Amino acid sequence: MEATIDWSMGSRAAALVDWGTVSQTGRRVGGGGPPTPSVERARMREDLAEVVPYAETLIEEFTGLSSGGFPARAWLMSRGEWVNANARGLQRLLEPLAERVLPEGAPRSDLRRKALGAQIGALLGYVSRKVLGQYDAFLPPDDDGLLYFVGPNLVEVERRFELPRRDFRLWVSIHEVTHRVQFGATTWLRPHLEGLIGRYLQTVQVDSREVVAQLRRAVDAVRSGADWRGMNGILLIMNDEQRALFGRMQALMTLLEGHATFVMNEVAAGRVDDLDRMRNALRDRRRSRGGVEKVFQQAIGFESKVQQYASGERFVREVVAEAGMEGFNRVWQDEANLPTPEEVADPARWVGRVAKG
Repeated sequence: MEATIDWSMGSRAAALVDWGTVSQTGRRVGGGGPPTPSVERARMREDLAEVVPYAETLIEEFTGLSSGGFPARAWLMSRGEWVNANARGLQRLLEPLAERVLPEGAPRSDLRRKALGAQIGALLGYVSRKVLGQYDAFLPPDDDGLLYFVGPNLVEVERRFELPRRDFRLWVSIHEVTHRVQFGATTWLRPHLEGLIGRYLQTVQVDSREVVAQLRRAVDAVRSGADWRGMNGILLIMNDEQRALFGRMQALMTLLEGHATFVMNEVAAGRVDDLDRMRNALRDRRRSRGGVEKVFQQAIGFESKVQQYASGERFVREVVAEAGMEGFNRVWQDEANLPTPEEVADPARWVGRVAKG
């Protein structure tokens, strides 16, 4: 049984969102996943305890990057625990916004808090059924190197596609440990990402007149022929500053996911059996379903996330082919070396500006 969490303690964001509702809704939508005997769970913990440090050594040798700090280690969790961990992270991220829009003593609407909590919980619950592993870049320093692995989802994929368990767990671990190495080797990366998120949240308006004005601009754009589906709909209601910040965050996440996917596949080659079958299994798992689920994936931008892996990997692969790993690693030297959205789409532009500039 999972521990009860006091979601209101010391949190201004608790006046904005009912985090208890987030947790309850997320765990209900996520479900328990396939039944897994305790012996199998223990074996999974043993496998991850072995392959995660091994993956870190392989990645550092391949990339030339050093993570530093505590060694990478795995936390095998349920879907409900993953929901709660991410809800706590989101609660911390929303604290500055809550303090700005809800000053101390301001009245709070329990109906609005619960409605928003149900929406966030449904989103986290859905994602908890999909995610295999995660590196949380915003954990406290004492948890440095901790990686999340959602046990029921690993088991579900392994059983469905009849994959070799240890090799699949190593392959997934390489992807998540690469993220840990990215942030561990690049001291400015975490504050840079936090700064982008903070600046974006500073632009969020709760003034009803500004919200209405943004919606009117979006409606006018749709009437003029703009595509409102998926992430395009979100972009339409942003102002120019928000779109620029969002584009920078998207370019950064595409780089990070693409680099992790590139390293995952290159490092695993010759070390992981049935690699092609694993790629096909993951591709099938990420592929949009039909009906309501497909509409939901479009609405939350799930398809855009899948595209990040492909376009990001293509960027990294083309840069490494042109400039070598040393040339690519200049991307980690300074935030000015990060690719722009235009450079992600045209890697040669980044090579000319940074790797050979």
